[in-house]
Amino acid sequence: MTHGAYILGCAGTALTPDEAAFFKEARPWGFILFQRNIETPEQTRALTDALRASVGWDAPVLIDQEGGRVQRMWPPTWRAYPPALDQGPLGARAMYLRSRLIAEELRTIGIDTNCAPLCDIARADTHPFLRNRCYADSVAGVIDLARAVVAGQGDGGVLSVMKHMPGHGRSQLDTHKALPVVTESAQTLRDTDFAPFKALAGAVGMGMTAHLIFEAFDPDLPATTSQVMHGVLRDEIGFGGLLMTDDLSMEALSGSVADRSRASLDAGCDVILHCNGILTEMEAVATEAGKLSALAQTRAEAALARRQTPDDVDMAALAAEFDALLASQGASQAR
Repeated sequence: MTHGAYILGCAGTALTPDEAAFFKEARPWGFILFQRNIETPEQTRALTDALRASVGWDAPVLIDQEGGRVQRMWPPTWRAYPPALDQGPLGARAMYLRSRLIAEELRTIGIDTNCAPLCDIARADTHPFLRNRCYADSVAGVIDLARAVVAGQGDGGVLSVMKHMPGHGRSQLDTHKALPVVTESAQTLRDTDFAPFKALAGAVGMGMTAHLIFEAFDPDLPATTSQVMHGVLRDEIGFGGLLMTDDLSMEALSGSVADRSRASLDAGCDVILHCNGILTEMEAVATEAGKLSALAQTRAEAALARRQTPDDVDMAALAAEFDALLASQGASQAR
């Protein structure tokens, strides 16, 4: 079964007839949901069912449910989580519990893939749009907590997407609005920013690129569209999984969405991620990107083969343990 080399969004809380017809024809490999798509558990479950029905198979449905500022599902229906950087000092067990609880919430409404962990390293000058979403300010800290995220999500039956490859922490700009340039040396980047991705390269079946220029490797093009950077991701970092772009709707990239799609695939991305749900743009992406390559299809199948049946655990007990850890941190900070 051949699928389109793209992951797409939709406009609202239910598929329109035009969207359903387009998805049936274009056969995207997967879908991604945002807050605009989510109102209630019942509505969201119906939407994920409809998305999969439109393509006729158990396609992956993605979301960015990191916790902190980047949550698509909010109270009172779903749990709120503190920023990851604030929670980080509690350690790997707390991050595992957080991720296992998030996975439970996602699986219940038909979402099986979360765009986490973030393997970016927080720095004093990391742009605020990203900084407190990071897990730690050290290589070892990020690796430890990112592994806990992968384990927690996996035990809950949710696939992980490692982002933002090969590292977003040095960005002093918001890539939703501008294209950052990283000027550090190649060796510095290998020793720091790239290291968490290398450590987790075999543990995660999917990765997401960063829209940043790394001058030491390619002074002209961002990682998403640079053939040089894809050599780094595959050869140096050793990532053999399915590589998707970050959202091609972001203003860090230039050109039309068709131009961006072609440049990303030519550079070595396997799958285009297009998130805004605008039908005309999705049609342009589908026309330009076409079907998954044979190698991308193999990587996609390997990624989905990592799907697990959720483990049988006492979720109330895990929630209580997580809440107790958060409470202990709050008490400690209050002293």
